[in-house]
Amino acid sequence: MHLHLFPSPSGAALLLNKMSMDVTFLGTGAAYPSPTRGASATVVRFEGECWLFDCGEGTQTQFMKSQLKAGRITKIFITHLHGDHFFGLPGLLCTISLQSDPAGNKLPVDIYGPLGLRSFLWRIMALSHSQLTFPYVVHELVPTPEQCPEEERKELSFVDRDAALPEGTPGRTVYLDPTDNSYPLVDNEQFVMKAFRLFHRIPSFGFLVEEKPRPGRLNVQKLKELGVQPGPMYGKLKEGITVVLENGTTISPSDVLEEPLPGRKICILGDCCSMVGEGAASLCHGADILVHEATLDDSQMDKAREHGHSTPKMAAEFAKRCQVKRLVLSHLSQRYKPTSQVGAGDLDVLELKRQAELALDGQEVVLAEDFMTIAVPLKKTR
Repeated sequence: MHLHLFPSPSGAALLLNKMSMDVTFLGTGAAYPSPTRGASATVVRFEGECWLFDCGEGTQTQFMKSQLKAGRITKIFITHLHGDHFFGLPGLLCTISLQSDPAGNKLPVDIYGPLGLRSFLWRIMALSHSQLTFPYVVHELVPTPEQCPEEERKELSFVDRDAALPEGTPGRTVYLDPTDNSYPLVDNEQFVMKAFRLFHRIPSFGFLVEEKPRPGRLNVQKLKELGVQPGPMYGKLKEGITVVLENGTTISPSDVLEEPLPGRKICILGDCCSMVGEGAASLCHGADILVHEATLDDSQMDKAREHGHSTPKMAAEFAKRCQVKRLVLSHLSQRYKPTSQVGAGDLDVLELKRQAELALDGQEVVLAEDFMTIAVPLKKTR
């Protein structure tokens, strides 16, 4: 697979056509935003959609520095409720509201995240007297006890959920589907979207964005042989509709369509030191892009596990298990600096890349940088 990297704000302005799909990193640092790395925020664009994954403090500023448009966001996915992954959400929503057309034609925003997110947003909007010019809906994922250490599970007990919310507050409550160990979120004509469980200090999730197979190309030569002239019938067959010619001949799409084009797959993981169940490995298998955290280098593996984080080797081992085409490391500790900026107490960020590539037997690994865009081209037939 060929990936085009644009490590600058102008790269985010990649012109999207109907078939385009890309990933832009707005924040790639861990714990807090710094002058070199913002807090976690990643954007996936496709088919005119703009989906945001995590919204750390300062994400709205990162949007302004890029050429992405925050007002085009239609869905937001929060991996877990640590501040560096969602403290920027209230401010971003308010800024989008201020910049939106007063006529109120901004599309509703669907927000997905762990249990407790709905209450958080409602409370902070109410306390700050913030009134948005567009509707938003929070859909909560109910975690399982296996997703965090036993001593941290008590944190779920204080989530008052419906008790503190106004009557009629919209939003789904999504439970684990045991058939494939995942949370079904979106399923439309073009895409399937699911969440899966990760192990961290608090419940954390990963997200799958999978494009459904596209119809194969029309076999024009065969159409001519069957007497089908270029025109509306071509479009119907392409859409999967059977047509009948004037002479009574029936032609089904399978008669003239080549093999379907396989869909693209992107997996974005929240903070984790391991997976829960087989859902993650199954859903991420063969992914075009796997975005995996690598907060600390391999020499800090014990510390990483203690705090529920991963190292490059841990990320690479999961990528190898899933046979992904490209591993992208993100959520990097602010202690890792570019070679030209390494000072006392700092480490070269390229060491993270080296460690992951070593574990992947030399397969190239991408280190995410703020404002980097990775284009995911259409797949060819198998």
